[in-house]
Amino acid sequence: MRKLILSAVAGGLIIFLSIFLARMIAGSKKNRRLPSQKVVKTVFVDTVKNTTIPIVVPANGNLRAKKRVELYSEVQGVFRSGSKLFRTGQEYTTGQTLIRIDANEYYASVQSAKSNLYNLLTSIMPDLRLDYPEIYPKWQDYQNGFDLQKTTPPLPELGTEKEKFFISGRGVISNYYNVKNLEQRLSKYTISAPFKGVLTEALVTEGTLIRVGQKLGEFINIGTYELEVSVSKTYGDYLTVGKQVELSNLENTQTFMGKVIRVNGSVDQNSQTITVYIEVQGENLKEGQYLEANLEAKDEPNAIEVDRSLLLENNQIFVVRDTILDVIDVKPVYFTNKTVVLKDVPDDAVIVSKAVSGAYTGMEVKVFDATKRTKS
Repeated sequence: MRKLILSAVAGGLIIFLSIFLARMIAGSKKNRRLPSQKVVKTVFVDTVKNTTIPIVVPANGNLRAKKRVELYSEVQGVFRSGSKLFRTGQEYTTGQTLIRIDANEYYASVQSAKSNLYNLLTSIMPDLRLDYPEIYPKWQDYQNGFDLQKTTPPLPELGTEKEKFFISGRGVISNYYNVKNLEQRLSKYTISAPFKGVLTEALVTEGTLIRVGQKLGEFINIGTYELEVSVSKTYGDYLTVGKQVELSNLENTQTFMGKVIRVNGSVDQNSQTITVYIEVQGENLKEGQYLEANLEAKDEPNAIEVDRSLLLENNQIFVVRDTILDVIDVKPVYFTNKTVVLKDVPDDAVIVSKAVSGAYTGMEVKVFDATKRTKS
């Protein structure tokens, strides 16, 4: 019995000591977890001042020479060499011969017809002198000025009915127009430059047999070009002839000033765009060069322009009211690749100018103070 009592007392002491030691160990353990701190994000803001925002419509295209001529042959013959080789990139001045086709055979037939006309005039001169002495002097002067080596001069003006009947009855008029027709065709054996420019395409070389209707090349005027661009029909009414346009190359290393010279009156049914033609001049410009244009379509009053990332769903933006984020409804009127033009934004409203990740309505924020950062 005594052993049982001693065992019970010993067991109780062990249990008591175990509980006591456990409490001591638990009480001695320090709480290392730091109390949670409230994070307040710093935001960049702008104070709204509504102004007139120019709507600039970007467009692009390739340059084409304003003056260009596709060269075709209306006669047949062998291409003879001239003062310059007919090669791509060759420059010519106004009136300089581009192509000369051998016309010796045809030239002989023209001279024969001119000789027949001269002989006909000679044969009627005695009759004119006897029957129409009053008109004889002017026809005599015409015959004296007739040169077989030059272009046939125009016939003297026919005054009276008798003169018309006499000259026409002798076949002078029909022979004259036959000669002029041959001379006109003879001129087609030589193709001259209609303006100063450069040859951009050469499809024949000296010695080639050229046939009627064959394309010979292409000739363009250098220095003045047209840029054809397509813009949305929404802004077609605002693009008027004479409006100045700023152009730049693909690398943005060069800028040019052009002006709208034509606006197509029809809308492309597939793309719903209007074609606008811009004239631009410059020594550094080349045929086919790619340019980007910024067309000032119209001015949007009482509006602001912000980064597109600031526009939320349902056409809303964040504003700051007493360090608390809120949203207001806005009306977007024009989008570019990076920005958006907004209306219905109150003046003096403090809007968030840079996007804030995880932002929500009612979020507490701290406004970034640029003056403090500058002083520091």
